[in-house]
Amino acid sequence: MAKALALLLSFLLVGSSALANPSNLKVGFYQKTCPSAETIVRDAVKNALAADPGIPAALIRLHFHDCFVRGCDGSVLLDSTPRNVAEKDSSANLGIGGFDVVDAAKSKIEAQCPGVVSCADIVAFAARDGVRSAGGVYYPVPAGRRDGRVSLAADAAKNLPGSFFNVEQLKQNFARKGLSLEEVVTLSGAHSIGDSHCSAFKKRLYSFSSAYPQDPSLNIVTLPAGSLLTRDSYNRCPVSKLDKLHFLWSLPSREEMCAFHEPNQS
Repeated sequence: MAKALALLLSFLLVGSSALANPSNLKVGFYQKTCPSAETIVRDAVKNALAADPGIPAALIRLHFHDCFVRGCDGSVLLDSTPRNVAEKDSSANLGIGGFDVVDAAKSKIEAQCPGVVSCADIVAFAARDGVRSAGGVYYPVPAGRRDGRVSLAADAAKNLPGSFFNVEQLKQNFARKGLSLEEVVTLSGAHSIGDSHCSAFKKRLYSFSSAYPQDPSLNIVTLPAGSLLTRDSYNRCPVSKLDKLHFLWSLPSREEMCAFHEPNQS
């Protein structure tokens, strides 16, 4: 799954860039103009990871939320103004993070290569390094994007998939970006790491329907004791504190992922 996710992120890096002709993007774009750019970004991710294990998930989400709105143009980084609410302050981007990593990398890059490396490319590099630091594969990132100057909260709300979308809504949402159902599933694999508000899935735990208090699909598979995909979720999200707690996920083992996705295979 990690390899498939990396490949699909690579697709987004190239195919969703609204402000850069995909044919003009290339691996090693800054080799002559700022050869240390990718190393600086990688070090920024490494330093952030030492302080916050949730950084890989934040960076992957930041990149996805950037690309899915106006293309991979860095517009998610722009701040709101008195006359405009920017993407980052949209309700669709609630809890989005990773900005400090981008800022740290950008500051050091500007000190060495002022006005050369776009913020959009830094976000793309950081997402790749987040995937790698979480145990995924390394993949080359074509660069050469240009930063956007327009950032509208309404665009984020209109384009980003809702947290409570059903399968059909997700299919339609991703299809508008030229992505297949298989690619929907692959990108959803990014949720194997990071955290979630308990309130986001409390209905599945305690009030799924009149017939089933708990979503029956949660009991489809039996995973190893102590797994973060077991009924341990009840202990982590007690009914009395559902609106206050986060549920922290880590990257499952290969055995867990196979059990979760292939319950009918021996």
